[in-house]
Amino acid sequence: MNSKLVAVLALCLISAAMSQGKALARMGTELRCQCIATHSRFIPPKSIQDVKLTQSGPHCKNVEVIATLKDGREVCLEPTAPWVQLIIKAILAK
Repeated sequence: MNSKLVAVLALCLISAAMSQGKALARMGTELRCQCIATHSRFIPPKSIQDVKLTQSGPHCKNVEVIATLKDGREVCLEPTAPWVQLIIKAILAK
């Protein structure tokens, strides 16, 4: 009876350790900047499908603007570029 109790406790400890490891590993990939470099040259609005704005915070000190183009590529835009600021204002006004 004692060995069964030890086996059940060991199984519980192993499953708890494995589930915590997965959560930490996933959290480690999400808590970082998404943009390594930014694009500041003008992109015609017709070729932009979606724009995602991420405020600075504990995950990243930079404001990030990620545009998804109609061909599926994701491009990090320079948030200080005047044309990007116009796009951000238009999105926030909606």
